[in-house]
Amino acid sequence: MIQPAKISEIPEILSMTRACRVHMESKNIFQWTTEYPSEEKFLSDIERQELYVLKKEEHIIGCIVISTLMDEEYREVAWLSPNSKNLYVHRLAVHPEHQGKGYAQQLMDFAENYARENDFKSIRLDTFSRNKRNQRFYEARGYKKLEDIYFPEQSTYPFHCYELVV
Repeated sequence: MIQPAKISEIPEILSMTRACRVHMESKNIFQWTTEYPSEEKFLSDIERQELYVLKKEEHIIGCIVISTLMDEEYREVAWLSPNSKNLYVHRLAVHPEHQGKGYAQQLMDFAENYARENDFKSIRLDTFSRNKRNQRFYEARGYKKLEDIYFPEQSTYPFHCYELVV
């Protein structure tokens, strides 16, 4: 079940995203750091009512942020659609014990349905250039790869921007 996250769930969300970071690092994907994603980010996401969790048997096994805020790093990207009525997906995560079972698909289906039901023009996101699995995942869903952006505090490698016009 996908539902809005609660502040009381932040410790479990952080534990799940930590497990994701460690799992990615075991595959030489240094996309997240010990500082990102942070409790402060998730608190802000909850305050803006943009963080959703996927639960299985009352345990959080995944999360997704569906935001209307454009990050500063996205400002200069040549997007496919105008900069109005766009959704931004951030911090998509599925606990490593539950990966490969379609849960990320469910979370993205949720975001894409939300976009269509609320008349958004597109969904935009970025994914780490060294995370080939994520790139294949988004491309298989019809997202178009655009320009690269950088988050120097996370990595010296670029992040690829993607957009799906809905």
